[in-house]
Amino acid sequence: MDQQTRYTVIGAGHGGKSMAAHLAIMGFPTTLFNRTPERVAPIIKRGGLDLECNDGGPCGFGHLSGVTSSYGEALAGADIVMVVTPSSAHREVAAACAPHLRDGQVIILNPGRTCGAIEFAKVIADHGCRADVTVAEAGTFIYAARSDGPAQARIFRIKEAVPLAALPATRTERVLEMLCPAYPQFIDGGNVLKTSLDNMGAIFHPALTLLNAGWIEATHGNFQFYIEGVTPSVSHVLAALDRERVTVAAALGIRAQTALEWLRMAYDATGENLNEAIHNQPGYYGIQAPPTLNHRYIFEDVPMSLVPLAALGQRYGVAVQGMDSIIRLACVIHRTDYWRRGRTLDKLGITDLSVSELVRYVEEGVRED
Repeated sequence: MDQQTRYTVIGAGHGGKSMAAHLAIMGFPTTLFNRTPERVAPIIKRGGLDLECNDGGPCGFGHLSGVTSSYGEALAGADIVMVVTPSSAHREVAAACAPHLRDGQVIILNPGRTCGAIEFAKVIADHGCRADVTVAEAGTFIYAARSDGPAQARIFRIKEAVPLAALPATRTERVLEMLCPAYPQFIDGGNVLKTSLDNMGAIFHPALTLLNAGWIEATHGNFQFYIEGVTPSVSHVLAALDRERVTVAAALGIRAQTALEWLRMAYDATGENLNEAIHNQPGYYGIQAPPTLNHRYIFEDVPMSLVPLAALGQRYGVAVQGMDSIIRLACVIHRTDYWRRGRTLDKLGITDLSVSELVRYVEEGVRED
């Protein structure tokens, strides 16, 4: 693909603004969408976004081709649609996009969390989309970023390698080729089950938050989340959840990274056990705990990450009592049914698929319904 690949970024939070500004500064025609017009009014007034970058990347003013709250306008000229919203919004975004999609477009969830691409593809099909579009998901968000103002964004770090997989996996190579001029950091992530099952946030975020619930409420998060919040007993729970995740992956024929392997790969942090490795990660020092339990580590990560992981385990014969315990604890504390609200296998449309049928679907796009 040449330099004129046209991007649309869905979502004008800190991540979406950073991505849109960065793409525009790199020279790609970029449209930014946000569902609430008030949020993007200052960006429309300026015609773009100011970007600061602490990572040696491009800085300056990114002139946007368009800023809109209309899905029709946002998708009309896009080659690649970057969805940069909480995963809890993926269903809503998919339903709204469905009438406006056209053949050849690529939709990338940044990130997909657990089974995001499978859910998105099902929703657009259920809403009558017959266009030949490709849905893909990133294993994590490429930026560490924040919003510095209504029309300003800051990138602290751009990750060096981000796994990505398309649905089906036979289309991943084409998606990577399209992305490469802007994002050579994206690499082949295998398939969307692999990117989903390597979702480390599903293991770390909900359990660590819930097991520190009293301290969070008493101090409003005034402690170091990973350094003081992870004790030997808490790390035992995290390790048990991680073993369940790796076992679920194995049941689907996938070799998932363990949390220890991930800490070594991502941060060069090692230890005899998870407690030691976390405390040997310098980047965790200074990170404060969530100020409240009404936080995305629970209301997003439980239904969108942990529920589908546990559901896959239950469906394919893996004991997931640890995951189920964390989900049920979240349901009690938030007084809601995250099993019902979450990405169940029924919502994903894969309830009746055997392991081989599910793998064939994510690899080749073939459904034997």
